[in-house]
Amino acid sequence: MTLDDWLAHIERQHVQPIALGLERVREVSQRLGQRQTCPVIIVGGTNGKGSTCAMLECILRCAGYRTGLYTSPHLVAYNERVRIDGRAVDDAALCDAFDRVERARVGAGDTAAIALTYFEFGTLAAWEAFSTQALDAIILEVGLGGRLDATNVWEPDVAVVSGVDLDHMDYLGATREAIGFEKAGIFRAGKPAICGDASPPASLIDHAR
Repeated sequence: MTLDDWLAHIERQHVQPIALGLERVREVSQRLGQRQTCPVIIVGGTNGKGSTCAMLECILRCAGYRTGLYTSPHLVAYNERVRIDGRAVDDAALCDAFDRVERARVGAGDTAAIALTYFEFGTLAAWEAFSTQALDAIILEVGLGGRLDATNVWEPDVAVVSGVDLDHMDYLGATREAIGFEKAGIFRAGKPAICGDASPPASLIDHAR
C-alpha cells in the first residue's frame, strides 16, 4: 500500500473522527511492545503548541541531541507530522510503521480488533518510526486537550502547557477552568511542569500541586 492508501485506510477505522480516551491506544501500544528509551517532552495548550515544539526541537538539535518530533496537523504532506533529526520521515518509513500498527490493532487468535481514530493511529505509528532510531529526546504535541489525548499514553519527563483559552468546548468543557484541568492532565508527579499562560486557571495550578 502507498502512503495515500494507508491514510485513506486509517480514516475509515473509527466511526468518530475524535474519540478521546487512552484505553484503545494503550492496548495497541502494549501489543506492539512499545517502550520509552529516552526522555519525552509533551506539549499541550490552546495556542503556541506547534511553535513551542519547533523551538524545543531546534534547541535540542543545536545542543547536539538527536530528536524525534510529532506534531499535527500537517500543512502540505502527512510526513511533516513525524520528524527525525529535523527531517520529515519518508513514505516508506511511515508505511512500515502503519503496517505494524495495523497488525497489532487487528490482533490474532483470541485478540479482538481495536478501532483507532485517525489521530490515534498516526500517534502510534509515529512512535513506531521513532523506535527504529537511536534518539536522545522525543517531543510530542498534544492533539486535543491533554488528559485523554493519545500522546498522554506515554510518561513525559517534562510537560508543557503553552496557554489555556476556550477551545474544543464540546470535548473539553465550557470554561477555562474545565479546559485547564484537561490540559493539566499531561502533568506527572515529581516531574517538571511548565505553563506559559500569564494567568493560568486555578484548576491547572491545583492539579499541578
